[in-house]
Order: sequence, then C-alpha cells, then structure tokens
Amino acid sequence: MTMMAGLTPQHFDWRMEGRVAVINLRRPERKNPLTFESYAELRDTFRDMVYAEDVDVVVFTPNGGNFCSGGDVHDIIGPLVKMDMKELLAFTRMTGDLVKAILGCGKPVISAVDGVCVGAGAIIAMASDLRLATPAAKTAFLFNRVGLAGCDMGACAMLPRIIGQGRAAELLYTGRVMSAEEGASWGFYNALHEEGELIAAALKLAGRIASGPTFANMMTKTQLNHEWSMTPEQAIEAEAQAQALCMQTQDFERAYHAFVAGEKPVFEGN
Repeated sequence: MTMMAGLTPQHFDWRMEGRVAVINLRRPERKNPLTFESYAELRDTFRDMVYAEDVDVVVFTPNGGNFCSGGDVHDIIGPLVKMDMKELLAFTRMTGDLVKAILGCGKPVISAVDGVCVGAGAIIAMASDLRLATPAAKTAFLFNRVGLAGCDMGACAMLPRIIGQGRAAELLYTGRVMSAEEGASWGFYNALHEEGELIAAALKLAGRIASGPTFANMMTKTQLNHEWSMTPEQAIEAEAQAQALCMQTQDFERAYHAFVAGEKPVFEGN
C-alpha cells in the first residue's frame, strides 16, 4: 500500500480535500490540452491509485473555464503525422492504457466539466463513474473531424452504454458538439450546476461517496466494469461473490450495530 497525499506531478495539478484527490490539467490558455507526458503521468498515477490508502474518490476539475481540449495540436498531432506504424500503435495503446487505469483504479472518479471538453478530454469524462457539468459545457468526440475513427480509447464500447447506440453513433460519426442540456437529458451528465457551484457540487458528491463503505465502493466499481462482458447468470454469480466479501467487512458490521442503535453508521473503509 502507498500514500499519495504528497504527490507532486510534473504535468497536472493535484491536491487533496480530505480523502478526495482533486486533479486538473494545466495550461488554461490552451484550454488544458494533453501531451505525451501528461498522458503517461496520468496513466501511472491511476495505476498507483489501486494501492493508495489515503485516496477514496478522485475528482477531475476544469481549469480557467475549460475541462480539456484533447491532444495538443503542436505537441501530439504534429509529431504523430511523422511516426511509423509501430510508433503510432505504441501511442494509441498508451492513451488506451489511461482509460484502463481509470477504470481499474478501484476509486470512484467524478468529472466536473465546464467549457471545452473534447477529444481525449471527452474520453476522460466518459471513463469517469459520474459526470457533472455547467450549462456552458461543450462535449465532442471529434476524432472524425480530424480524419480519425470514432473508435478511440474505448469510445465505441463505453459511450453507447451511457447514452445509447444511436446517439453515440451520431456523435462518433459527426464529431459534433453535445450540449450540456443534451448530455444531461441523455444520461451522460448526472446533473448540471452553475459555473460558480460546479466544483463545490462535485466535492460534495465526492465527500458523500468517500464517507461511505469504501471497500464496497471499490467492489461496485469493479463489477460495473467487469459485468459489461458477462451474461446475466455470470453477473449474478459474480455479484454474489462480491457481496459475500463485503459482508465480511467491519463496515458491514458497523452498519448493523448503528441501525440497531438508531444511529447513522460511520464507515472506516475496512
């Protein structure tokens, strides 16, 4: 196990709010683009989070009124057009590994989206467990608009499960912007908040989740991801095993005793 409160990343900002890790990308003057280095550092950070004892929830926040403008045109797109197939595949696998790391980190992840949220930025939001946004959020899976397929970083697998096959197909074929109102009505966004209230709302939600049974939350995230490829029978059996493990935790016993005493349980994550 490890402690991550003192993490000092080189390519994004990190701070702790209690047991909630708060991340935002840098360079707001460029709408917070991703680079080769920030992709890799984010991937490694989420991989390490599996073993973090002091992080229960992660929140991605906007910076300077925008969430993320995707891969940097000069730092990523330019170099990509000069790479051979082996180098390109190494890059696309690396970006996909960031999504895998977010899915596999064992911590609920919340994206708080304002302004521009496009390309890989939209993918980060998609890969999060929960998404909040402002009315000004503009989300686009714009790969098609730069001559690429919509099937990037798991979008063709994950986006239809969130908003439906037809809606996902339209966004991925056209690369058009999904408005905040569309995102909320389609289920991409869990709620909309005014700009001045967004981060506070995200942290409040994160705090509520962090105060819950964190081992059980990890199990919920694991099953939400793993059951995509299971039959209903397999899923029911997997959930039976997962729930039996949760029933062995002290948090389960704490909840029982609190209920009997007419009190609110105080969970400790074990």
